[in-house]
Amino acid sequence: MNLFGRDMSSILLHNFAASPFGEKVRLMLGLKHLTWQSVDAELIMPKPGLIALTGGYRKTPVMQIGADIYCDSRLIAEELEKRHPFPSLFPGNSKGLCLGLSGWSDENFHTASSGLIIAVLKSTFPPDLMADREKFFKGFIDVQNLEDEIPHLKVQLRAYASLVEEQLSDGRAFWLGSEPSLADFHAYVELWAARMHLPFAQDLLKAFHMMSEWEKRVKAIGHGERQEAGIAEAHDLARHSVPLPGAGIDPEDTLGLIDEDIVTVTPADYGKDPVTGRLVTLTVREVAVARDDPIAGQVVVHFPRIGYRVSCHMSPEIRR
Repeated sequence: MNLFGRDMSSILLHNFAASPFGEKVRLMLGLKHLTWQSVDAELIMPKPGLIALTGGYRKTPVMQIGADIYCDSRLIAEELEKRHPFPSLFPGNSKGLCLGLSGWSDENFHTASSGLIIAVLKSTFPPDLMADREKFFKGFIDVQNLEDEIPHLKVQLRAYASLVEEQLSDGRAFWLGSEPSLADFHAYVELWAARMHLPFAQDLLKAFHMMSEWEKRVKAIGHGERQEAGIAEAHDLARHSVPLPGAGIDPEDTLGLIDEDIVTVTPADYGKDPVTGRLVTLTVREVAVARDDPIAGQVVVHFPRIGYRVSCHMSPEIRR
């Protein structure tokens, strides 16, 4: 079935141009030579267009395929690899390594790069954006006093850049060797964001020549074939689609949950906006909940297990 000329299996990416996580997924799509539709995501809460699909999750990017909504670039990488295995994001059996590097990139490297960007530019932020980011990063980054951290964050950014330079020091083309991988994208996007937003970035990173040449090679991968879509089209696509069946519940999972339990899934780091729904998938690496929305219809929202807290809304006596 087609809707507005789009197949129900089309990839929609809810993202915004300046997001390093958005750039990471755009590069994944480019590596796999995929055609996809870009939907502009709202920058600050409330985000009614996105929340209709996710049920509360506010971070971007979010990948939508029909009525299945995939949150977090880690899970998006696994889902893209499952659906489009070649070229691989994990060449040479590197999946564990590449996904394991997510924590290094998304937390440590990201704090140095994005923290420095916010510290330098926060005086230029509109008040509503500033208030949103303070709430978003609460408990993770002290946005209010971040200017005091600028010297430290500069040191941290150069230290992470030196690790990239060291990894490339034997003349290899990409992080793991001759082929690009998700590992390249983890490191690249934080440097990409720093170079885009920090007026002193070129001077700060000038000593890392091999890294600079590598950045050009990663950029050349591109973003695949990008088309544009609106949020109303995304809602209509979800409403006219049927979510994939759940993958079931891991009987060895330590939480002791069962199919159709009402659960809440919440990011463990920042942007801790919960999503509540009926449990349809609980594996060692993925949790997914079904929910009904008056705008988007019935959708299934997928999350990685790593970095997310799952809690049950009902006592064992009630739910069993």
